[in-house]
Parts: sequence; structure tokens; C-alpha cells
Amino acid sequence: MTKTLLRSAALFGAGILVATLTPAIGAVDVGTYKELDQFMNVFERARSDYVDKVDDRTLIKGAIEGMLASLDPHSSYLDARDRRNMRTQTEGAYGGLGLSVTMEDGAVKIMTAQEDTPAQKAGLKTGDFITHLDSRLLYGGTLDEAVDQMRGKPGSKITLTVVRPGRDKPFDVTLTRELIQLKPVKWEVRNQVGIININTFVNSNTGDSVKAAIADIQKSLGRDPLGYVVDLRSNPGGLLDQAIEVSDIFLERGEIVSQRGREKTDIERRYATPGDLAHGLPIIVLVDAGSASAAEIVAGALQDQKRALVMGERSFGKGSVQTVIELSDETALKLTTARYYTPSGRSVQEGGINPDIVVPQLSDSDYKSRPRLREADLRRHLINEAKIDDKVLEDDGKPDPRFILTAEALKKQGIDDFQLDYAVKAIARMGQPPLRTAENGPKAGAR
Repeated sequence: MTKTLLRSAALFGAGILVATLTPAIGAVDVGTYKELDQFMNVFERARSDYVDKVDDRTLIKGAIEGMLASLDPHSSYLDARDRRNMRTQTEGAYGGLGLSVTMEDGAVKIMTAQEDTPAQKAGLKTGDFITHLDSRLLYGGTLDEAVDQMRGKPGSKITLTVVRPGRDKPFDVTLTRELIQLKPVKWEVRNQVGIININTFVNSNTGDSVKAAIADIQKSLGRDPLGYVVDLRSNPGGLLDQAIEVSDIFLERGEIVSQRGREKTDIERRYATPGDLAHGLPIIVLVDAGSASAAEIVAGALQDQKRALVMGERSFGKGSVQTVIELSDETALKLTTARYYTPSGRSVQEGGINPDIVVPQLSDSDYKSRPRLREADLRRHLINEAKIDDKVLEDDGKPDPRFILTAEALKKQGIDDFQLDYAVKAIARMGQPPLRTAENGPKAGAR
């Protein structure tokens, strides 16, 4: 069975599932053979003359990884160790911190901190750099080595030294590792509004979990809510089929996403099936800079089909599809094979999903100074045909009177998540029945 993946970066704290595909072997011309001879010359020289003895497997793996890294940030080679990590992340639980990280210029950079994990509770944020683990410098090591050090037995402690752009000095955070279990969907009800928080699309039961959340919300109220907030913030993505299934839950008809490969004729379109489980009620989708790939498919589909308002900040901007190709029993290739497009034909690559209503996260005291990490910041990312001007998209230079409160002022009002609070209040306003007036009510008797 083949599964298609949509992820924002190399991750630790949430995994991806393995797919099977039969690879095709293309024709190789004479010029390519000459380049392969050159490769073998370098290989032989390195194994015979390098200052330290190095085994062939290490050299070959490094060559493969370098080749794929030259393509884009999301194509990679998966050896036996990587495959085991995937199974650990997707099929069970592990001791760790709940971080999604990537490597940038030799330093470990945080992509997202998963909800209800030690990292999120400690206030670690997207764009933070981890420079030391237990006072040991990380610079120059591999991402795998850093991930291995951050994992460990639940209950054990580790100290991270963090550099946060906008702050003058690094700071230390001591965390206690916990058993990290993937919880793709959580729900709650606030002011008669159903809130569905989708943390990841990596689980093959994400769609079923969303359906169960809707049923539970309706059951808890004894009726339909006023509407729904679908929270996709800091959701790094996952499986394409789960993004399609979740979109279909809220749609009656129409296209959800199209997938386009190298050839002009290589286009696959996916459509919604009848049955809106939200019964046409108002929906707000929350996104931020950490909402990527599969999360952007859902937001783009509901936005283009006029089924939901998208609120928050511009999303990550990963508009590519990765397929996992089995190479052997122990190895696989994760290769970018297509771009995806929203129903209106938009590619979110680089530009992301622009919210219908921009709402900053005022509850984050660092939100103005903290840079947002997006696809366009990654080296060798795929280029979108439309040039995106981040400054124009994110700031028109004029203060918005709705968003003048500080994090401290909001906290005094009992608001610890301004974006969610804003969305819930907006749904409550949209979901209220119209007031009866003399004009639309029963006619009064003549006097």
C-alpha cells in the first residue's frame, strides 16, 4: 500500500509513516557515466587517504544524503535507524521532550513544540536555537545525535541552553522527559462553541478522531454547538489521505486538493463526498507559521470552498508531496514527487495560506520580536512562480485598535490564548440566531 507524506521538516517528537512504491530506473547517458567515474575516484581517495580510517558504508550513506540534500529540504535517505525511529514515533510512545527540530548551519533549530509536552509547557518556541545539552556544545554534530540526546527515560532531566532571536543572552531551561504519546485530536467546548484541536496528521486515524470529536461535542451539549473552531496551529502535517479525509468531514462537495507531478499530464484531483458532519454551522480555522503541508491542505480547501474563515497568521508554506520508496528491508527513500494545489489552483509553496482575518497571538509576549520560520527560509526549498513579499503580507505598518492589549493585560482578564479566544467569540457572534423585530416577527393586532 502506498502512502503519501506531507511534512514541514526533519522531525523528532512526531513521525511519518512508511510507504511502498516500486522505483523506476531511468536511462543513463555517457556523460553521467563519466560523472559516476569521478564519484568513484573521490570515494576511493577518501577511503584510502583520509586521516582516519572510515568504513565504506559511512562514505556511501554520506554521498546519498548529500545528493538528496542538494534537491530540497524534504527529500532524504532513511537507513535502518531512521526507520526504527519512524516506527517508534508513529506506532507507540517514547521518552522525550515533544520537540520538532531541524538543523540550520550546524545548529539545532526548533520547528514546533507539541502541545501538552515538556517543551511546550516550558515555553520553547518556533525559531529558538538549542546550542547546548547539559552544557555540552551541539554545534557541528548531526541532527540524529541531538535527537538521541534529547530522548531518554521518562522522569530523567536534561538542561537545554536556548538562544532566542530578540533576546540579548542565551538562557537555560531544565526539562523532565515524559512519555510522549501522539494525540492527534483533542476537543473542548467554550461558550457553546466546539473547539477541535488537530495536532498532527501523521496518524492514520486522524480523520476518525475528528469525527469522534464532533460527536462528543454534540453529545456534551445535547445539540449542535454554535459553530466550530478547527485549531491547526503548530501542526507540522502528516499523511495526505488524512488531510483529505478531515477536509471532507466539513464539505458537501467540490475539490479538496490537486496533486501535480513532473509531467503536465500527471495530475490527480481529490473531491469531497456528500455529508457535512458540522451541519453547515460556522467554522473558523486557526493557523500560524507552524501550520504546514497537510494542515495547509485543510485550511486551503475550506477557505477556497467558502466553508470556513481562516484566522491567525500566515502558514508555513510547504506545498510539496513526499513519497516513501522502499529500497530494501531496512532502507527507504523519501523523495519529493509532486506539488499540491488548493481548489482555486493556488500553490502554497513559499507563500503559505493567508488568513482571511489576521489575528496576532498577543498572549505571546515575544510575538513582535520573534522571527517566524517558514518554508521560504529553508535552503534549497522549491520555488513558487509567484514572488512572495513577507513584509506586505504580514504588516501594513498601521496599528490595529483591536490588537493593542499586552500579554500581561490579557492575563489579568483570564485570557491565555488570544487567538483562540478571538475565534471563539467570533463564532459565538456568527452562530447566534437573529433577533426578532416588529418587522420580522408576528404582526401586531390593529389598535
